Amino acid sequence: MRIGIFFGGPSREREISYAGGKTAFEYLDKSLFEPVPVFVDSFGRFILLQNELMYLSEIREFYPAPGIQKDGFKTYVESFPELAAAPVPSEIGKQINPSEFKQYFDFAFLAMHGPDCEDGAIQGLLEWYKIPYSGPGLMGSAVGIDKILQNDMIALVNGQEKKSWTLKYSQWVPRDYPLLFQVLKKHLGLPLVFKAPHQGSSIGVAIVKDDSLEEFIAAVNQCFFQIELTAGTWKELDEAEKLAWGQKIANLDEGIGFPVILDGKTIYHPTTLISELEIYFSEGNEHALLSSSNAEDQVLVEEFVSGQEFSCGCIQFDDGSPLALPPSEVIKMVEVFDFNTKYKPGASRKRTPVGTTLEKNREIQQMIAATFRQLGIDACVRIDGFLKPDGTILLHDPNTIPGMSPTSFIFKQMAEIGLTVTQALTYLVRQSLRERIRSGKHTWALRALLARLDERINATVAAEKPVENIVFDATDEAYVEARRRYGLLNAEGKVKPVPVLKAADGQFYQLPNPLMFKEYVSDVEELLHAQRDPLLVETSQKAAALTRFYAGDVSYEVTRIESPAR
Repeated sequence: MRIGIFFGGPSREREISYAGGKTAFEYLDKSLFEPVPVFVDSFGRFILLQNELMYLSEIREFYPAPGIQKDGFKTYVESFPELAAAPVPSEIGKQINPSEFKQYFDFAFLAMHGPDCEDGAIQGLLEWYKIPYSGPGLMGSAVGIDKILQNDMIALVNGQEKKSWTLKYSQWVPRDYPLLFQVLKKHLGLPLVFKAPHQGSSIGVAIVKDDSLEEFIAAVNQCFFQIELTAGTWKELDEAEKLAWGQKIANLDEGIGFPVILDGKTIYHPTTLISELEIYFSEGNEHALLSSSNAEDQVLVEEFVSGQEFSCGCIQFDDGSPLALPPSEVIKMVEVFDFNTKYKPGASRKRTPVGTTLEKNREIQQMIAATFRQLGIDACVRIDGFLKPDGTILLHDPNTIPGMSPTSFIFKQMAEIGLTVTQALTYLVRQSLRERIRSGKHTWALRALLARLDERINATVAAEKPVENIVFDATDEAYVEARRRYGLLNAEGKVKPVPVLKAADGQFYQLPNPLMFKEYVSDVEELLHAQRDPLLVETSQKAAALTRFYAGDVSYEVTRIESPAR
């Protein structure tokens, strides 16, 4: 089956999308699927990307094409609006129209995030052209993009009470900041949590802990994706600082992104923005408001919740019933878990399941499964939440296209039921195809496609493959490399890779799949002689039939062996 891997898109999460696209490209089962990379640019064009470009570090390394960047700035293609009408350079790829999709792939694997990508827009386009796609359908996607709507709907499902406030832009523009701050403090208390309601990856998240009007203004502006700049502040910057500031605006992980609106004028490039600000302030203006052209119109303000933070994936059995995976606790090492810290090593530690009782972990799973079902989500979701000190569980932020690096939550948790990244990706393709059939569109063609896929999956699982040991020492560097090799060999489908750790005690241990998804080799060593957590045993038993279909017979035991052949 030809799999079009869609990544990029116009959203601020496009680099995270690129990382997820790489995972699918590298780790899809090559005995079942042919990956076809489809880069979606900021103008909404679909580009069959040259395969070698999937190995670069970021989108701006290949797009816009080398040589386009100017004045030393590193920007995305939307800084050059004239390129929207220009042909895509052949060294990047070939532009195709949606009406041509069927010529190039049979199924769309969506690794895109944010507005236009997770909200039903691309899903609706694909349904119109009768292309099955991964992840939830139209309804689940529409709910999953709107944090304000999610809060209301989750409360209807489980009765949870979480104080929140929706701050509209029309309430903000009069700039009556002190009064708004007083109202929010009275209603919600301090600290205050601010969220841009249509963003993911912790973009547009800010926390105000202190009774500081200045911090409050900055937090709200951050979530509206706008910047207030005074003439005094601008004039204090030297030339180099202005250039660095312009680059920061262009960086989607820390700036508001281009195009920006200044005094009703749309500005596309840092050079032009700096020049326009010089003119603007030279004319005697004392205050400038810069706003992203894709600014939010509302900001969600929530009470600060203390407790154990967790993230829990939920998938489906073939009949559509939900299976909540083991929840993972997020132990933060930083105060504010925003985009910049979320993807940096050391910003957090993760443990599965949550450090609480078996009964409470079960309760989390039950609540996740109920929310999955009632919100109209299918195929896969990741839902975050808090376990408060008094035992109350609060859920928020259903994520319908979870992050998909090889060590993302969804893959860690699916590993606990015995699936490798490659098998988890096969599940996502296969179950999503099954859910598209339930929509009653193009039914018999999709049933035929599913039947052929099931036949190939059965043959792949039944095939006898030679064993290849991956022997590695008890260092983090060796563990990371072994994990990478383990994943790539699984994707090739020619051998059965078996990870073998030479532990600090000098002994060799054959590791089960879940132990290849820990953060550090020290985490693995701690589990070599430990009993498996009862929740993990229980969940893997519930998932046994599903696991057997995608992976065959799976062992969860650590086995001490003699020195293996490398």
